Amino acid sequence: MTPMLTKIWKKATLTTLAFIAFTLSGHGQEAKTETDLQAIMQQHDMVGLSVAVVKKGEIVYAKSFGLKDVESQTPLTNNDIFRIASISKSFTVTALMQLVEAGKLSLDEDVSKLVGFQVLNPKYPEKVITLRMMLSHTSSINDSEGYFTLDTIDPAKNSNWAACYNNYEPGTRYEYCNLGFNMAGTILEKLSGERFDQYVKHHILNPLGLYGGYNVDSLDASRFVTLYEYNADSSTFSPSPSAYAPRRQEIRSYKMGYSTPIFSPTGGMKISATDLAKYMTMHLNKGEYKGTRIISKKSAKQMQKKIADNGYGLALKTESNLITGKALVGHTGNAYGLYSAMFFQPKEQFGFVVITNGTSAPEVNEYNLALADVLNSLYNNLIK
Repeated sequence: MTPMLTKIWKKATLTTLAFIAFTLSGHGQEAKTETDLQAIMQQHDMVGLSVAVVKKGEIVYAKSFGLKDVESQTPLTNNDIFRIASISKSFTVTALMQLVEAGKLSLDEDVSKLVGFQVLNPKYPEKVITLRMMLSHTSSINDSEGYFTLDTIDPAKNSNWAACYNNYEPGTRYEYCNLGFNMAGTILEKLSGERFDQYVKHHILNPLGLYGGYNVDSLDASRFVTLYEYNADSSTFSPSPSAYAPRRQEIRSYKMGYSTPIFSPTGGMKISATDLAKYMTMHLNKGEYKGTRIISKKSAKQMQKKIADNGYGLALKTESNLITGKALVGHTGNAYGLYSAMFFQPKEQFGFVVITNGTSAPEVNEYNLALADVLNSLYNNLIK
């Protein structure tokens, strides 16, 4: 062998060995991640767990563990879809920001004019409640009368409508409010002329190539993940079939611009962890994903900007306590036994989606302890 060939052979061999070492290291890290996650699942009695990790605009890890359905012992897969609860709120605001960009709407408009009936805190009759207040949970509206229908806050439908308002001035304090987001979905419907579930599908999901939606009957029911409520008294789990109630009768008598809470703009999106991670990446990239722009950079920044004292913006919250030293932007969800989390770090360009369909872990300071452990494990093993 000539000296030149020897040199080339040595260089090629070293490159191959380096690649093998890198590959083995990657697999080793994934194996450690999976071992850690399975330990966390066992510690917190998690029924199933789906995770997705994004780095520099790409999904670098996606995995599902445990069971999709306990009764049939069906394993959970990345293709399965969950009702993700309150992370759904960000889809509602993303859609509304499209209308803002089109000049059909202003975040500082009077909600009364937008919904078509009086939305006014009777203790502060001179103070206009704006859409921006409603989307940041600073409107002074509460859920005390329920939020599954607008009748609760409509003075023409509920004699106790005044109970829907707190004692403080609109725009001054934060209180989480689902009713406000069901009203926001109604506003989207009235101004766009499209039924809420269809608007989100046509203008967000389809352009991004995502499978999901708010309308149960538009989706493949075989992909639904069974959600399990945990009973601490008996240490048992029970399924929550109402999470995927189709509400067909209500949809048959649907009234555009008023019946919108049927689809639950506040919590009714059904989607897989992997597809939710793609949607999250759009927000991470300031409104664009894989060459498709959903909202402008300005709109994306507005959604992420802190408004309330606790860091809540427009359906996205800045959270500094989940991972030490990292300010994450995102949202959580909790309903029917499900817990979900979607958080990203805009400057460092990483993010996580974590969803469980049942766990014995409690919530502390609005965050489920099992999901917090999972987020930290994913960060330490795959990002840090």
